[in-house]
Amino acid sequence: MRRLFTIFGILALVTLFASQQGLAEAEVGQNTVRGRLQKTVEPGGWLIVADGQKYLLLNAQRYQNESWFKETTEVEATGSTKSDVMTTYMEGTPFEVRSLRPLAQGPGGGNQAVTGGDTRRLTRVTVSGDSIVQAQPDTAIITISVVTQSKRAIEAQQENAAKSDSVVRALKAAAGPGAEVKTSGYSLQPQRIYRENQPPTITGYEARNSVTATLGDLSKVGAVIDATAQAGANDITGIAFTLRRDRPARDEALGKATQEAIGKARVIAQALGGQVVRIVEVQEEGTTRPPVPMYEKMDMRTMAAQTPIEIGSLDITSRVQLIAEVQVG
Repeated sequence: MRRLFTIFGILALVTLFASQQGLAEAEVGQNTVRGRLQKTVEPGGWLIVADGQKYLLLNAQRYQNESWFKETTEVEATGSTKSDVMTTYMEGTPFEVRSLRPLAQGPGGGNQAVTGGDTRRLTRVTVSGDSIVQAQPDTAIITISVVTQSKRAIEAQQENAAKSDSVVRALKAAAGPGAEVKTSGYSLQPQRIYRENQPPTITGYEARNSVTATLGDLSKVGAVIDATAQAGANDITGIAFTLRRDRPARDEALGKATQEAIGKARVIAQALGGQVVRIVEVQEEGTTRPPVPMYEKMDMRTMAAQTPIEIGSLDITSRVQLIAEVQVG
């Protein structure tokens, strides 16, 4: 009788252990995946592809020495998805395998998806991100002209040449050795008077010689204008400020636009009750600089000495569009 009670006690313990083990497995969320093996974009990574769904094998190295473990082999895997695992490229849902075996193709001829209690699915969202970064200009571009007029073309030319030579020398002295000075335009045009029912009459000639200076030292802009005016320049087309060394600002704008797009994808995923599992595609739609700010055309005859120049900032804009894969359900 005592031996009989002992046997019943052992059976009860075995039954209790099996029941607890089954409950533990149910809590883990064991699933069965049937599909084809496929390599991932990550070195040494493997997937199981089933009905368009991809499951990233977290412990594929345990089975890679098996002769049947190769691409296109149909397999059956038992394990659990790991939604809290992040990988480099996040290609597929992370899946920790407990058992893996080759599987002959079924009568339906197709691969089968996850079976079990996991009803989550993957969807894709397309979002965009924009950013604006302000940067200080590092280059000034000034176009200065000498305009002369005379009844004879040769006299207008000669006067213009003498004044232009003085203006260029004054410009180079005020701008310093680092400035780039070049002729940007020259013209000699007749001046005409138009009367009704009569052919136009040439009354004289106008010569125009334009010089463009590119300065890296913005503090010298006012001094350049004053020096050239005193030397004989009498027309300024305008002053432009731009950013030559724009790579840091462009990179910053691109990074902020990307972060904004990722943030939008996460907000959408949370609203759907899921999470972003990977970024499928990113496209840069462009990083642009605004039109270079210009000062109005100035009449240098009316400009005072020590011309004040206020330099503003430039807006660097960037836009990014990305496709994110979201796990919901």
